[in-house]
Amino acid sequence: MHRSLTHRLPLARYRIDRDHVGRERPHLFAELADDASTRVIALWRGEVLLADVDAAATDAALAPALRFLPWGAVPADALHIYLGRTIDDEGDVAAGTPIVAVVLDDEAGPALEPDVALWGSPRTLGHRWGDRDAGLVIEALGIANWHATHQFSPRTGNPTESVKGGWVRIDSRDGTELFPRTDAAIIVGITDPDDRIVLGSNALWESNRFSLLAGFVEPGESLEAAVVREVHEETGLRIIDPVYVGSQPWPFPASLMLGFRATLDPAHADELRPDGTEILDLRWFSRDELVASLDQILLPGRTSIARAIIEDWFGGRLDAP
Repeated sequence: MHRSLTHRLPLARYRIDRDHVGRERPHLFAELADDASTRVIALWRGEVLLADVDAAATDAALAPALRFLPWGAVPADALHIYLGRTIDDEGDVAAGTPIVAVVLDDEAGPALEPDVALWGSPRTLGHRWGDRDAGLVIEALGIANWHATHQFSPRTGNPTESVKGGWVRIDSRDGTELFPRTDAAIIVGITDPDDRIVLGSNALWESNRFSLLAGFVEPGESLEAAVVREVHEETGLRIIDPVYVGSQPWPFPASLMLGFRATLDPAHADELRPDGTEILDLRWFSRDELVASLDQILLPGRTSIARAIIEDWFGGRLDAP
């Protein structure tokens, strides 16, 4: 039986009290503005403001620290999102500190910090942050991306407004409430009777980048049915026994990645057949073959659940970026 990987997934980590009750206070942001302990993290173009950057840091080192700003350091008219309160004392931020994310536009971002090196991507840094900071940034980015795509009601087309600490948008004319949504996506590590793993190269990537097969869950479909369907559509393979192994958010822009392992159906051991649209190349790898190929192919980044599933199959950390 496959063990759960969730506790090892970089973006599944979390050390924050989301304080859902606090979101309901009608004057929440006014109260937070008056609270000298409130701290703000800034988002701009999907990146977060950092305190500093160590150019000599390696991938194994801690990521640059987040820059926690006082309330008055950011524009008052920017989108504010209440993330909750810290649980532990860490660095200069005490336990119980209220944390707010502020989403800056194309003018306000460079005005706050013009050095682009001090804006960091959660996609590349997420696995290097501690639990608190990784959780804060992923929470903030996920809800910020939802706001960006829901400026207007999908039902009426009317403009919407942010309320309840940034966790609800309401139709400005009829008052209908809109709540954040997350897109469910499966990702699966498939092995054959020889315990080789299949990796594919997506049409949107560099030609030498290989990863696991993945796809969105369709309406009226179970997660396991989505695994079977996506694999067959993209590779022509039939699989059996899809087993859930863990999940993590992937807010690039709005997914929840649900990880599975599965095995090739021995009764339908067909040749690999890339669909030619999403998947352009497919290869089986033994552990030795994968190691021997690391100077020729690129693996998914360490922030991804794909990397965790591949390394779980491999039995340890792979020496690749």
